[in-house]
Amino acid sequence: MGLGTDDAFAELGLASGASEREVKAAWRRLASQWHPDRNGSADAVTRMQRINQAFEEIRRAGFRVPPETTAGDANAAPSPSPNDAEASAGEQEAGPTAFDDGEGGARGHRRPIHRKVKLTLEEAAAGCIKVLRGKLTETCRSCAGAGHQVLGGNCTRCGGSGAVRKPSFFGWPTGVAECEACLGGGIARQPCAACRGSGKTPARGYQVKVRIPAGVRHGDLLHVDGRRLRPERLSADLEIRVELLAHDFFQLDDDGTLRCEVPVDGFAWIAERPVQVPTVTGLQSLRTRRSQVSYCLKGLGFPVAHGGARGDLWVTLVPVFPKQLSTDQQILLDQLCATASGADGRAVDERLRAWQRGLRAWERGQRDE
Repeated sequence: MGLGTDDAFAELGLASGASEREVKAAWRRLASQWHPDRNGSADAVTRMQRINQAFEEIRRAGFRVPPETTAGDANAAPSPSPNDAEASAGEQEAGPTAFDDGEGGARGHRRPIHRKVKLTLEEAAAGCIKVLRGKLTETCRSCAGAGHQVLGGNCTRCGGSGAVRKPSFFGWPTGVAECEACLGGGIARQPCAACRGSGKTPARGYQVKVRIPAGVRHGDLLHVDGRRLRPERLSADLEIRVELLAHDFFQLDDDGTLRCEVPVDGFAWIAERPVQVPTVTGLQSLRTRRSQVSYCLKGLGFPVAHGGARGDLWVTLVPVFPKQLSTDQQILLDQLCATASGADGRAVDERLRAWQRGLRAWERGQRDE
């Protein structure tokens, strides 16, 4: 289980402002006390792992005051190796993850794998299941990511001092250097056989199914508990960033309203023929009226909230007429225009007759002037 920096100091029994010398001394003391070769209790292995993790977390964050020891200080401790697991997925890189030792680890300590999922508007509106594939590298549990195991007792190379003398230069003393065998800890150690000193397990492929809820928007961040995934469980959680793809037909408003412009045959529109219009659930027949080009389809828009009621779909018809009429079309239109007038040549529709009367009255007034 991952530790914060303050928790790491507390694990070593130190205040958060402890110096490097105090940290190394505490680690050495606790390692000698809890090493499984010296301590036969059932908690010894787990406690030793936590002690190593605490020291590594402090080293990774940086000591809060300048170092107070030399390379030959007997209290020097080994340098940590990275213990973060990594996940990758082809073109999409997953972020570093830290895993719990057991099933009951706190979610706050499970740094997730970051993934991006591209969705069509239809998938986002209805919800869907996406299959995610990638590769995962976990922290070695044998050494808790340290890359080594403490054997106990003094290091045979430096005798427990943590330092060795540098080779002399023409008889002149050249000082001391950190012991490479124990990395300055003074305690005998060996590379972890399980991970070969890397602190990580070999990368393994994974494939999981993730349910995307209905109504997600572009930029939404979804958290998925890796332990509940199928067909396999992950030791890390997923943080999924939603990317909504642009749509050829629809525009989405913040309130869930969808807008769509539909080109239609102008003659069919005049004849008030039904037309097929797209919705996020498929095509739907729309009965047209010559006096109307905008139509509201209630509840056929995008969900207002995750899993909530849907907004409306506004369809705007755009009547399209030929740029140039054929001879047959021209004849038919002339015949159609003729039917708009009676035997006396006056318009049949009252609106046209009213306009013609007003126009004639205006013309007479112009002549009288």
